[in-house]
Amino acid sequence: MSSADIIVIGAGIAGASVAAHLAETQRVVLVERESRPGYHSTGRSAALFTEIYGNSSIRALTRASRAFLLEPPAGFTEERLTRPRGCLYIATEAQLGTLQAFARESDIARATRRLTAPEAKALVPILRDEYLAGALLETDCADIDVHGLHQGYLRLLRRRNGRILNDAPVQAICDERGGWSVDAGVETLTARLIVNAAGAWADEVAALAGIGRVGLVPCRRTVVVVDPPPGVPVGGWPFVGDIDQRFYFKPDAGSLFLSPADETPVAPSDAQPDEWDIAVAIERFESATTLEVTRLKARWAGLRTFAPDRTPVVGFSPEHRGFFWLAGQGGYGIQTAPALSRAAAALVLELPIPKDLIENGVRAEELSPARFAGRPTE
Repeated sequence: MSSADIIVIGAGIAGASVAAHLAETQRVVLVERESRPGYHSTGRSAALFTEIYGNSSIRALTRASRAFLLEPPAGFTEERLTRPRGCLYIATEAQLGTLQAFARESDIARATRRLTAPEAKALVPILRDEYLAGALLETDCADIDVHGLHQGYLRLLRRRNGRILNDAPVQAICDERGGWSVDAGVETLTARLIVNAAGAWADEVAALAGIGRVGLVPCRRTVVVVDPPPGVPVGGWPFVGDIDQRFYFKPDAGSLFLSPADETPVAPSDAQPDEWDIAVAIERFESATTLEVTRLKARWAGLRTFAPDRTPVVGFSPEHRGFFWLAGQGGYGIQTAPALSRAAAALVLELPIPKDLIENGVRAEELSPARFAGRPTE
């Protein structure tokens, strides 16, 4: 049996980042069910930094994460965490009303500019004339080095003497005299606080601790990789997304990533791509572009886990002040990690949320699990 101040369950980006912050002043053990951190969602994310993605809470967390992602602190990483990548949101004639309504939102209007169909096609020449009616361009966004960000937090945790325990699925959690006993793999750990950053398994972890579920829904997201047009350099193309989020594609390492932007509810699992979703991705991509997909270079699926209101669940359980939720980041966990981890660490230690986060619109009450109190969950 080993003791700590705080046990963080789940070593994806959420758990790794909050554990790194907490380890500055606390004895922290980061527990991971798999053989390496970030196996499920974090390790399968093709993340993009964009301040107009998600609801108002997500946008606030993203704005508050910008400074860290663009200029990480000295010693965090030797490589850049971001590379510029425009974001182009496209619409058919039938979708122009949706595009216009989106463009009128105040924070969207500040971050984007309208493009005509010819202007959009000049950026991405494979877009079909008969498909494209209008577009919206966000220039101040970027690709994120997910591996670099995740490993930076894990290195920081180790430098602060935090411990990482891999191959340690949580099998039992017992409330013992104001603290916790956690059976994880072959070890039993004790601590006064638990941070539940278990991603798709977070509701199951809560149930082991006798805490009510908040109704998290893991959803499968499918990605395939295809060749670009022969002889056409695509590295400078923007991310291209359908305004109704029916599909997207983006360049990566000389290839194109395609996704049908699927959100299929599934049980927590090692997600695998579904042939139907792959076919949908290709059909939607080919309907919008002149490129015919003749072979797939790669395929995979990951999990995006959402709370019922699609806002992260961050805060102490109303049922137990020793059980802290950090879950439900959906598809926004990478781009919000710098701000969300700082907010979570402050709340765990019962400190005020940092001022710069508040100035960007981050509100503890909007993230709190107390908002689900009294709601029935399955």
